[in-house]
Amino acid sequence: MSKYIDSKCKLCRRERTKLFLKGERCYTDKCALERKKNTPGEVAKKIRKKLSGYAVQLREKQKVKRMYGIVEKQFKKYYEIASRKKEVTGEVLLQLLERRLDNVVYKLKFAPSRATARQLVNHGHVMVNNKNVNIPSYLVKENDVVSIKDKSKTLDVITNTLTNSKAQIPDWLSLDLPKMSGKVVQLPQRYHIDADINEQLIIELYSK
Repeated sequence: MSKYIDSKCKLCRRERTKLFLKGERCYTDKCALERKKNTPGEVAKKIRKKLSGYAVQLREKQKVKRMYGIVEKQFKKYYEIASRKKEVTGEVLLQLLERRLDNVVYKLKFAPSRATARQLVNHGHVMVNNKNVNIPSYLVKENDVVSIKDKSKTLDVITNTLTNSKAQIPDWLSLDLPKMSGKVVQLPQRYHIDADINEQLIIELYSK
């Protein structure tokens, strides 16, 4: 699997929107997007060319891929699954992304970013329905309970995020803070996803 090793803040500047890849830093004035309005490699005063329709669609896909931290092969697989469903393809695509275990761990404020959440899952700190699950792409279901292992509840990265995170837990999840566990109250719907995403552009790109 390919790994991005450059500055994560460059990704936000490239997409010209916050992808929340640096945890709490993204909520402060230290955010690179707040300090540098131009994209990497672009002269600050240079007049930006109007993007073609294809370029707009491509940028939207790249933005969502980077937001959830997945590669093209995985992303296309989610699209193919969504396209076979009877529901609206774009909404199903976003639902699949939101249901990823690493995203749920992040949304429950057990980790400051999706990348850190992915590490917690990979390293065996997370359980689903009291069973060990170390696959970040695991898709949670309604009524699933996602919890932190007892021996991992004192990890600084978890306790600090629960204490300091300014993020809001979405309505489709509920958090039991004393137990450090969360429940999937219902599957995520489009209105639960407040990120600036135009999924129709992605569907149009893959439909060509």
